[in-house]
Amino acid sequence: MKNYTIFSFIFVMWILIIIGGGLLVALTSMISIQGYVTVGPLELYYASIAKALIAIILVIIWIYVLTKIKNWMFHKKIKN
Repeated sequence: MKNYTIFSFIFVMWILIIIGGGLLVALTSMISIQGYVTVGPLELYYASIAKALIAIILVIIWIYVLTKIKNWMFHKKIKN
């Protein structure tokens, strides 16, 4: 029974990581910055920087959420 909980935890974490990665790609791919700089390579450069910052922030938030879920699950298991 003990191993079942750990394996289910790992399975759920992988599913959440895959879903989070899909959401990250879907959200950041639609971002475009227009009108702030002249059309050219600088516009693509600034859009790439914005996408990278948003992706990093979302990954940090996602790791925080997954860590909270892990801690909650193992504290619950320890109390039982």
